Amino acid sequence: MAEDETDEVPKLPPDARLESLDERLDRMQQAEAKRGPNTDSQAAIRSAGTQLAQNLIGMPLGGFVVGFLFDQLFGTLPWIALALMFIGFAGGVLQLMKSTKQGGDRDAGK
Repeated sequence: MAEDETDEVPKLPPDARLESLDERLDRMQQAEAKRGPNTDSQAAIRSAGTQLAQNLIGMPLGGFVVGFLFDQLFGTLPWIALALMFIGFAGGVLQLMKSTKQGGDRDAGK
């Protein structure tokens, strides 16, 4: 390209298609800004957090409580409680992995 005396590249004529695209993008961004945050995605995130807490806290805690009751019944104090707590934690992790896999498939459109 030929440069003018100010060492600048001459400007090309504006393309009507690009201007139209810019205008449409601006309109869509303004409409998106008016709508505000997506409450559906916030509810999904809150639901996933609740499920995480239920799986990783509730299952081991429930296993420990049930194991503690069995330990009191059989007189083997820490062993059954610890075993059921670890089994509850493993079950919580497996349940979380299963729900995460289902969530990923759902997002991929499967």
